[in-house]
Amino acid sequence: MKTNKNLYQEVYNLKNLILAYKKARKGKTKKYYVKEFEENLAYNLKILHDELKFQTYKPLPLKTFILRDPKTRKISKSAFRDRIVHHALVRIIEPIFDKIFIYDSCANRKGKGNLFAVQRLKKLIKQVSKNNTAPCFVLKADIKHYFQEVDNEILIKIIKRKISDEKVIWLVGEIFGNGGGGRTGIGMPLGNLTSQFFANVYLNKLDYFVKHKLKAKYYIRYVDDFVILHSSKKQLEIWLSQINNFLKRELKLEIHPEKSRIISLSRGID
Repeated sequence: MKTNKNLYQEVYNLKNLILAYKKARKGKTKKYYVKEFEENLAYNLKILHDELKFQTYKPLPLKTFILRDPKTRKISKSAFRDRIVHHALVRIIEPIFDKIFIYDSCANRKGKGNLFAVQRLKKLIKQVSKNNTAPCFVLKADIKHYFQEVDNEILIKIIKRKISDEKVIWLVGEIFGNGGGGRTGIGMPLGNLTSQFFANVYLNKLDYFVKHKLKAKYYIRYVDDFVILHSSKKQLEIWLSQINNFLKRELKLEIHPEKSRIISLSRGID
């Protein structure tokens, strides 16, 4: 498989860091930590550049807080300088992975999003139900404690299939090592741009399994939530079992038993 060898210098390139800084400050220009960074902008960006170049960069400790909207989630907030690094990294490696993602992976991608996912679902419902004239069932599934359970070692192996630049892998390791699920080597901090991006990288294996092995034609995923449509409830039951086995075996994850179900579309879907 084709790999990308000399990417790291593109990550710490000053032009890339300036663009990353502009992305990180978007919508946050009045925040005190942005103003503080901008007091010595050229100096602070040069420091980041040098730390990355000479691999002395260490992320600052995350600040965590609880968000209820409506479910309770633990959000981890990176220091502004670290958010610039996240943007710098993602700007360079995202295009490499995005072109291998399936069309119906909808979260955190240019031109996609939750509205795109809803519109896509409506279109697939029409196709499966033959314009609402035939019975149609939906498997609506959720992966249990997804961000807390991502196995960093498996994720690094997936990344290495496309990127052979060891310095990029080192930087990814530094970001992962800055906290996630509270266990070494397990989890990604919810709230980081890198976590949102790597969430798609990790579950791309699931997407390929569902689309190419199971041959499920009507499948949409939004982060750790996904739906599969089919005219047969029995077929969806079989696929649910196969997907759960695949997740346990290949990604050390499992379907959430209480949040996953197969229902008739005549009941509507949230």
